[in-house]
Amino acid sequence: MSNQFQCYHESMSYTPRILAFAGSTRSDSYNKKLVKVAANAAESTGAAVTYLDLRDLDLPVYDGDLEASSGLPEGAKKLKQLMLDHDGLLISSPEYNSSISAALKNAIDWASRPAEGEGQLAAFRGKIAGIMAASPGGLGGLRGLVHLRAILENINVMVVPDQMAISQAHEAFNDDGSLKDEGQQKKISGIAKKLTETIAKLNA
Repeated sequence: MSNQFQCYHESMSYTPRILAFAGSTRSDSYNKKLVKVAANAAESTGAAVTYLDLRDLDLPVYDGDLEASSGLPEGAKKLKQLMLDHDGLLISSPEYNSSISAALKNAIDWASRPAEGEGQLAAFRGKIAGIMAASPGGLGGLRGLVHLRAILENINVMVVPDQMAISQAHEAFNDDGSLKDEGQQKKISGIAKKLTETIAKLNA
């Protein structure tokens, strides 16, 4: 842990709770690797981080008829509760056809559905998010991040200004999951630190 992170860690009076996940279900997803880099950095700054794999939720495609007849599926209930239990989100978003993945949009759609007696967008309101992307393409998923930021901000999530898109993702990671490029590693760590710091200040 660097001296800068150590000093910040010791000065925090509130432990930020962060939920980290990628918008991909693929086992060897570059974005799963990337969000774990960010999660490790957030933990080094003093946050308590929970890693979630969207595949484990087994979410069906959102269907209003299904919701009306059966309520929220168990995976959606789990996702909502995890969001309610955490202050912030670390999201690494793959880019599919210049936008976010269907898996990520579907998770957001299910989590946005209100339970009986619950306020609108309860799982998102007041949350802080840090976003990033990794892609084999030259833009690194940047176009998808534009859409993700707009979606999150429209559902009352505050997204920290800093973001990162890692291009040539198939060549970006070491065998241990860390980023080969020190500058990229530093920028991802910076997003995690900014998220942790913002949550801590708002809850001081």
